[in-house]
Amino acid sequence: MKSPRTAAFCFVLIVICSCETTLSVTTQSIVHPLILHDHGLAEEEPLRQRRAVAEEEYTVDIEISLENISFLESVKAHLNSLSLPIQGNSTDPGTDIVSVAVTTVCTPAGNDLLCSCEKGYVWPRERCLHSVTCQEHDSALSGRHCSCLKGLPPQGPFCQLPEAYITLKIRVRLNIGFQEDLKNTSSALYRSYKTDLERAFREGYKTLPGFRSAIVTQFTKGSVVVNYEVQLSSAPQPGSFHKANQQVTQNLNQTYKMDYNSFQGTPSNETKFTVIPEVIFEGDNVTLECESEIVSSNTSWYYEGRRLDMKDGGRFSIHTSVLNNMSLVSRLIIYNFTKHDAGEYRCKLTLDIFEFGDFRKLDVTPIRILAKEERKVVCDSNPISLNCCSENIANWSKIEWKQEGEIRILGNPETDLESSCSTYTLKADGTQCPSGSSGTTVTYTCEFVSPYGATGSKNIAVTFISVANLTITSDPISVSEGQRFSITCTSDVVNYDEVYWNTSAGIKIHPRFYTMEKYQDRAESVLTVQTSTREWNGTYHCIFRYKNSYSVATKDVTVHPLPLESDIMMDPLEASGLCTSSHQFKCCVEKEEGEEYSVTFHVDSLSFPAEKEVNGKQACYKYSLPANAPRWCPQHIDVFCHFTNAANSSVRSPPMKLTLLPGENITCRDPVIGIGEPGKIIQKLCQFSSVSRSPGQIIGGTITYRCVGSQWKEEKRGCISAPINGLLRLAKALIKSPSQDQKLPIYLRDLSASSVKEEQDIRSSPGSLGAVISILDLLATVPTQVTSEMMRDILATINVILDKSTLNSWEKLRQQQNNQSSQFLHSVERFTKALQLGDHTPPFLFHPNVQMKSMVIKQDSPQAYQQKFVFTDSDLWGDVAIDECQLESLQAKSSIVTVAFPTLKAILAKDAQKNMASNSLVMTTTISRSISKPFRIAMTFKNSRRAGGTPQCVFWNFSLDNYAGGWDSSGCSVEEDGRDTRDRVFCKCNHLTSFSILMSPDSPDPGSLLKVLLDIISYIGLGFSIFSLAACLVVETMVWKSVTKNRTSYMRHICIVNIAFCLLIADVWFIVAGAIHDGYYPLNETACVAATFFIHFFYLSVFFWMLTLGLMLFYRLIFILHDASKSTQKALAFSLGYGCPLIISSITVGVTQPQEVYMRKNACWLNWEDTRALLAFAIPALMIVVVNVSITVVVITKILRPSIGDKPGKQEKSSLFQISKSIGVLTPLLGLTWGFGLATVIQGSNAVFHIIFTLLNAFQGLFILLFGCLWDQKVQEALLNKFSLSRWSSQHSKSTSLGSSTPVFSMSSPISRRFNNLFGKTAAPKVPPDSDGNPVSSGSSSY
Repeated sequence: MKSPRTAAFCFVLIVICSCETTLSVTTQSIVHPLILHDHGLAEEEPLRQRRAVAEEEYTVDIEISLENISFLESVKAHLNSLSLPIQGNSTDPGTDIVSVAVTTVCTPAGNDLLCSCEKGYVWPRERCLHSVTCQEHDSALSGRHCSCLKGLPPQGPFCQLPEAYITLKIRVRLNIGFQEDLKNTSSALYRSYKTDLERAFREGYKTLPGFRSAIVTQFTKGSVVVNYEVQLSSAPQPGSFHKANQQVTQNLNQTYKMDYNSFQGTPSNETKFTVIPEVIFEGDNVTLECESEIVSSNTSWYYEGRRLDMKDGGRFSIHTSVLNNMSLVSRLIIYNFTKHDAGEYRCKLTLDIFEFGDFRKLDVTPIRILAKEERKVVCDSNPISLNCCSENIANWSKIEWKQEGEIRILGNPETDLESSCSTYTLKADGTQCPSGSSGTTVTYTCEFVSPYGATGSKNIAVTFISVANLTITSDPISVSEGQRFSITCTSDVVNYDEVYWNTSAGIKIHPRFYTMEKYQDRAESVLTVQTSTREWNGTYHCIFRYKNSYSVATKDVTVHPLPLESDIMMDPLEASGLCTSSHQFKCCVEKEEGEEYSVTFHVDSLSFPAEKEVNGKQACYKYSLPANAPRWCPQHIDVFCHFTNAANSSVRSPPMKLTLLPGENITCRDPVIGIGEPGKIIQKLCQFSSVSRSPGQIIGGTITYRCVGSQWKEEKRGCISAPINGLLRLAKALIKSPSQDQKLPIYLRDLSASSVKEEQDIRSSPGSLGAVISILDLLATVPTQVTSEMMRDILATINVILDKSTLNSWEKLRQQQNNQSSQFLHSVERFTKALQLGDHTPPFLFHPNVQMKSMVIKQDSPQAYQQKFVFTDSDLWGDVAIDECQLESLQAKSSIVTVAFPTLKAILAKDAQKNMASNSLVMTTTISRSISKPFRIAMTFKNSRRAGGTPQCVFWNFSLDNYAGGWDSSGCSVEEDGRDTRDRVFCKCNHLTSFSILMSPDSPDPGSLLKVLLDIISYIGLGFSIFSLAACLVVETMVWKSVTKNRTSYMRHICIVNIAFCLLIADVWFIVAGAIHDGYYPLNETACVAATFFIHFFYLSVFFWMLTLGLMLFYRLIFILHDASKSTQKALAFSLGYGCPLIISSITVGVTQPQEVYMRKNACWLNWEDTRALLAFAIPALMIVVVNVSITVVVITKILRPSIGDKPGKQEKSSLFQISKSIGVLTPLLGLTWGFGLATVIQGSNAVFHIIFTLLNAFQGLFILLFGCLWDQKVQEALLNKFSLSRWSSQHSKSTSLGSSTPVFSMSSPISRRFNNLFGKTAAPKVPPDSDGNPVSSGSSSY
């Protein structure tokens, strides 16, 4: 049958025909053969019995299209009136029409055709399972009733009477060999098998309710697998098939060897799986439906292979029902579906040996909504639209708008569900967002809602800005040049995008002239001009901008011409004159159009009118002071000139000083300079001197003259050529100009050109050179951005003033002003920081006397910064490097600029204290953005060192020498880079500025004989000291009990043992630190920190134990009658010896190590350059040395005090000997050798002091062994006793007990009587016991 034509309505007739012969059909209808069965419908039994002779029945579907639906009822009525059966005509008398009925009616619905079954008819189940049903039309889920389909199937079948049976497909295995004849349906074996098996099946399954037939369909291999179909009129009950299968087995001949356990239902595609909605959004309620014709089956649901056991309620529910006794429907509903619920879902329907089912994989589609998330709306009643659109194609049920914020401003929504877009139009005015709420942000939310419950939203933050109302200074502003004025502009709106000031010509005023302040209820900008010029005359606009909305306030400013004090040129500045002569004064200013001033000269309290004279570009005002009476001589007079303009504002010049003389001692006379006495010094403006110049030109600067003999001699000339002077005056005006940004590039171009033209004058004139430096310093304060063209002009100017031929002028200039070179370098740094590098900016600029290289930091991929500079004329080179790790911390688009100067090393001032001068390139490296943390940079300089000098990495510190500048080594160090250091110096610094290297004549050269000698002495001495200290500890261990029998000896040896122990450990760590630094070990930084800490701690402990020993000596010497207990003395000794060093060393490392400034960059020792951490060792050590020196003086004084009974000669001899021995013993024990370290830090100290200091301290351990241990008589006796030489030792003791060899602290020595009761009361006849109960010996107890 052809597809239906486009019509309003159509319907299908089913015609059942019965014939005895082959039916010849000439129409294009679809014919379906219907095989008659024994079990027909009840109402058809009589008819079928009457047609028993018929061989075949046919059903014919006929499609009829109608234009009017009303015709359908007429057709139905006519069909109902027919008398059936209708006999065939004469052409085909054997054919009868036994039934005619309307089965299917199709009606149009929009672009679809909805085809429904008439009452008593249904669509065939296979058509329901594989066609699109009328979901909306049926108001039921797809496939539930299957009474309506979208569209008429072009090839049928159409609506039919409901089927009266169910077909079940089963297979079973026969455990016999497979024969090929079983594949041939016409073979005898096939028919035999088929007959026997079908008989057994019918006998076994006839017990099933509604059993109709059992037919074998196929034999396959696998032994022999029998495939067959069982037809039932109703669904079987659970368990019935198992019993039926047993009957089948029993009724089949055992030769077939049927395997009972092999009965298996064949999977069928008769299960319909439906997912609603088809596109799932997060938050949707999703329904999964599984439908099967097996009504009595058991249904299970599985998620990702795991069975779901869910009950109704919560986020999930499972519900199973039977529809019209025809099909079983199991429905799984997932509420608020999330991305965690996505995955594979499967339904399984099981009945005995049968299993049906299907699966679907579900994914979640995110809801994507497009909208501009931030908007700013000006409350000016102009409509603003907020747009929201969904990227997802879906049938949204609605789109809603919500808002949340401090103020409520409603809009009008417009929604188009087909395009999935919505627009919310706001029209805010001043009443809705008053000035107090300006800047308030309201959040508008557009929410998309799907038909199944999912929602997606997007927030749009809308900031409402009130239109600013500006008020500006109301008073008229009328000032004269040089005066200050300010304009205040106030807005009632606090929020804005930009505030700026404009001139009437639309030129933006430089930000340096105005400020901006925010208050709670207003914003205020103040334009302040400290020194007004004629350029400020005009109209100014205060502009508050928000987005494209501008609020403008206007103010007129009137500036009356008036010369600035600094622009008035006077002659004379100072002069001497005869009392009997008249004297002329004049004040000149540059002549400008429209200027008219009233000028008077003031002498004391009198004023006199001036006479005007125009001379080229100058307007000069003169006054002649008449001669005074001789009685007023000598006299000093100050003369001023006053300029008054039309606004009655005035300016007074600096004083012109005149000294009136009687004339007796006048020796120098000149018509231009004047008269003077011998030695008289005066200054005169170059403009009014005899310096040659072109007519009409104005030159700057001054000349200093001295009266020598009878002539004026030029002592110092600081004249500035007319072109340079003109540029200097323009520069001073430029920094006061409101449009300085626009004028600066043109000015720099003129400066570059004039510098080249005036190169000869700059070389010879310190005044012109100083003027150019002053110009650069002035201009460096102007730009916020420097372009590459501007930098090219700046470097061209710098190239001129740094030429070698200008060094003489630089030297003269430095004698006059010592900070000009520092001022120049600071200007260069400010220019380079403001340099803006673009994609087309040249990466380098070369000149003979200056080179610049640069780089821009790229986004996400910073490259290492490496630049090399070579100056062949100066035979100097250097390079700078910054690694990628440092550059990663910088913002993208930051620029790094390095400028190198070969001659600046000879120009920058020498360090007067250290006698150092730069001996290499000076390289300045800057970054356009500020740096908040230490920034490491590496540089290599050519080494042009002086003989005997040591290179030192330094930077120019502008704050030194009262801000005159000087070289500083803080944060910089000389490093090793693994290359030959004879021709290069490798430096590392932790900051950026101008760097170089210095040569120090006082530090030994690394390869010099003195350095090598000191290293040899240090290591040999340390070796001897370590051995000696270890020996000292061994000796003390051996003799401890023999020499510590009383409290005094006990405490003395406690101190010696701890001094030896601490010094031993400190020396070991000293050697370890040297090995760590020289060996470049991978973990050298951590090890170096540990070595530095332990060296610091143990050396401090050495000093504090020396202090303890000295204080004990002082205590026993002075406080004779006082006697502290042993435990008290030990507690104090250990607290002082170890407690104080631990506190000092711990605080030092705790404060400095977190900033990585604990150690030196080139040694494992305390830092000096950055933090002065070395003072934590030097100050305690030197203080202890001073205290111990004082104690030694007290000891010597006691020795010199005569004892009773001694003869004068003997006393003097013994005293000298005892003094020598005391100094020998006390010097190593009390650390006095460290006092020689003071001499080594004095600049220019002789190398002998370095050698003595190294010798004494390197061998300090040996001295302690000899003088502190082995020289003690008690120690000697104990050692002799230890080695069984007691007799010899006793005799030796007796023979030496009264001799001069008795140790200095032996209480039995005759000399020791001068230490009356130094460590014990030797003169007392009775000796009290000490606190420990032991008697204190009054004999030869040694200290």
